[in-house]
Amino acid sequence: MGMVTSPAQARSALSGTPSPASDDTILARDLRLTLGSGDSAVEILKGIDLSVPRGQTLALLGPSGSGKSSLMAVLCGLERASSGTLEVAGQDFVGMDEDALARARRGRIGVVLQAFHLLPTMTALENVATPLELAGMPDARARAEAELTAVGLGHRLSHYPAQLSGGEQQRVAIARALAPRPALVFADEPTGNLDAATGAAIIDLLFARRAETGATLLIITHDESLAHRCERVVTIGDGRIASDVRASAHLG
Repeated sequence: MGMVTSPAQARSALSGTPSPASDDTILARDLRLTLGSGDSAVEILKGIDLSVPRGQTLALLGPSGSGKSSLMAVLCGLERASSGTLEVAGQDFVGMDEDALARARRGRIGVVLQAFHLLPTMTALENVATPLELAGMPDARARAEAELTAVGLGHRLSHYPAQLSGGEQQRVAIARALAPRPALVFADEPTGNLDAATGAAIIDLLFARRAETGATLLIITHDESLAHRCERVVTIGDGRIASDVRASAHLG
């Protein structure tokens, strides 16, 4: 038998059937991450097996230090796995160098972070349009304006981050993540810097925009109530998957 070179091929080889085009946005096998070397080496991820079908909403649930944010960093190409196999949106993320990973993320992956990470010297419109322009996308400003309007900020296009509330800044961050129409969106503790009412509104918006775009959504959280709004909840503990279940709200 020839060498199996990808997770999709591995799955096909085990089943004895030809490898079709994968329906998985994410396909990881025995994914490991070790930081440091020698006596100071620390194993962060300890053999993660995970497949995420296209269009699914999934929560990575776990306490601080469980490995969930490290797993997100590997899955979205911000950190390279130490070993294992990983395909994201049809791309081999383990075999790529940093430049190739950056190119693979562009337009395919959107990220919403707890701390917003907006550029303070740019307006809301510029924060959304500039990444589109750098990626060479046509009609970047028009697309950015349309996305900001979709998240309820059509009247705040020329405002700078310091002139916006926390909830408004997170709406800009969501618009920035979704404007390229990525196949996959990560949201890492997206309500962590917001009050409860504003956070609930942001989550409603995030799910609504995801439904409209059809993207796969992974939410990284320690909040069980937020996790169970997703179709599937994967609990991470000590760098391993402790459980993988469909949320009760979606069981029928």
